[in-house]
Amino acid sequence: MLEHDVIIVGGGLAGCRAAVEIARKNPKLNVAVVAKTHPIRSHSVAAQGGMAASLRNVDEADSWEAHAFDTVKGSDYLADQDAVEILTREAPDVVIDLEHMGVLFSRLPDGRIAQRAFGGHSHNRTCYAADKTGHAILHELVNNLRRFGVQIYEEWYVMRLILEEGQAKGLVMFRIEDGQIEVVRAKAVMFATGGYGRVYNTTSNDYASCGDGLAMTALAGLPLEDMEFVQFHPTGLYPVGVLISEAVRGEGAYLINSEGDRFMANYAPSRMELAPRDITSRAIAYEIRAGRGVHQDGTAGGSFVYLDLRHMGKEKIMSRVPFCWEEAHRLVGVDAVTQPMPVRPTIHYCMGGIPVNTDGQVRSGSQGFVEGFFAAGETSCVSVHGANRLGSNSLLECVVYGKRTGAAIAQYVQNRKLPTIDEQRYIKEAKEQIQALLDQPGQYRINQVRQAFQDCMTEYCGVFRTEELMQEGLRQLQDFQGQYSQIYLDDKGSCWNTELVEALELRSLMVVGQMILASANNRRESRGAHFREDYSQRDDTNFLRHTIAYYSAAGIDIQYLPVSITMFQPQERKY
Repeated sequence: MLEHDVIIVGGGLAGCRAAVEIARKNPKLNVAVVAKTHPIRSHSVAAQGGMAASLRNVDEADSWEAHAFDTVKGSDYLADQDAVEILTREAPDVVIDLEHMGVLFSRLPDGRIAQRAFGGHSHNRTCYAADKTGHAILHELVNNLRRFGVQIYEEWYVMRLILEEGQAKGLVMFRIEDGQIEVVRAKAVMFATGGYGRVYNTTSNDYASCGDGLAMTALAGLPLEDMEFVQFHPTGLYPVGVLISEAVRGEGAYLINSEGDRFMANYAPSRMELAPRDITSRAIAYEIRAGRGVHQDGTAGGSFVYLDLRHMGKEKIMSRVPFCWEEAHRLVGVDAVTQPMPVRPTIHYCMGGIPVNTDGQVRSGSQGFVEGFFAAGETSCVSVHGANRLGSNSLLECVVYGKRTGAAIAQYVQNRKLPTIDEQRYIKEAKEQIQALLDQPGQYRINQVRQAFQDCMTEYCGVFRTEELMQEGLRQLQDFQGQYSQIYLDDKGSCWNTELVEALELRSLMVVGQMILASANNRRESRGAHFREDYSQRDDTNFLRHTIAYYSAAGIDIQYLPVSITMFQPQERKY
């Protein structure tokens, strides 16, 4: 049996930042990171726009309090304000710390870190490295893992969280290269497995974003929080769904419809293209619905709108947002210097996740915590984003709460012993699970079931929702659960069996999808990214609270948790 003081699942920003913090706090601890891709292939590397912090390099009037208010207002007042205070207070220090680690931020002429405008922020506070910010940060953090001697299990797939008597004791995982199964025991387990964009058919997320950590947590009998809040990024490149960063609008690009109008004037006149993402995504969806979308041939009535950079000029485009120009050119043949980009909303981010406190400890329910279990980053819900995340707050959350959770873990494991685990039992069960999938004489290919499931989620739990739609979605999900036991695998081998990984990921997607739909169906109001046409108003009396959902084969059980309100009383959200 493998053993470590701490095992962290996920090689992205939150996991790497936690590992670095544990090693800094106590270099003697034996820390390992396990990831199903190589860590620098984690989805954090695709984060483009930047990281918010009130450094005041560009705007003297900024403050952490202003950043906190923008975040809480952006969240439609569902964010926990004690957590938001920590996020925004610690932001400037973590940015400087990253700079000292060697992160190459873009600069002002005087050498200070540059800051740009971003949607929903009242000041120019987003620090960036051109439009490759996640890439710049993650590479430095992974280098620091090597420096501190953190062991990296790259390309291992984690199948199961070992949870006994209310304590997280370790993991069951297998090496994708040769199918070798291992049990790992540890004094503390941390999940930093990112989001679940692949639950939907069009997403900015990479193929690895399947919600594995969320599903493993739910299958272990622990709750997930606020799963109904799924963020659509307004500007997914049509038709591929790849992200065109908000940085492009931050630098001055316009959204225009088939008539050439900057339509955001009708939806958020004070912020225009820099309104929060939920408002901007709905605005684009409304324009398309009203027949003011654009067809491929440029005529009206199509399924996308234009993001227009032409007035910005070649020099600004190529220096500030070169990667976005490159993606549009490479993927859809558009030269953004002379042509507008086709865009429409794409699934981007999950505001919900594994419920944690501000030290990253995982909750076992509305009361109490799980021993030895921690989470941070997009897979967790400390609820700094509430019902809608502001752009450039996600990298910040990964680094602030990755660091805090790492510090808490370093403290937590000090005088703890390694847990006892019946290794053979878990290996036997894992082998049986894999063999059952390989031997299944089913009638469906994985891709067939996955595509139908993703289409169902997109159609019945998208930008606009109603009870009738979601009930039909839940009914169809039951059918897909039945089809899962009827999939067959062509590849029966143990060497690089990616089909087996896809089969396990499909199970994760189905668990997560069911929890999103059930939680959304239960929330009879519109708040942030959750917009119901049958309940179009926010309802603070009944729903100013967090959804806590438990998974079981029989169905989803839903309870609620109060929102922490310490600074700002809820008010109407207007831009």
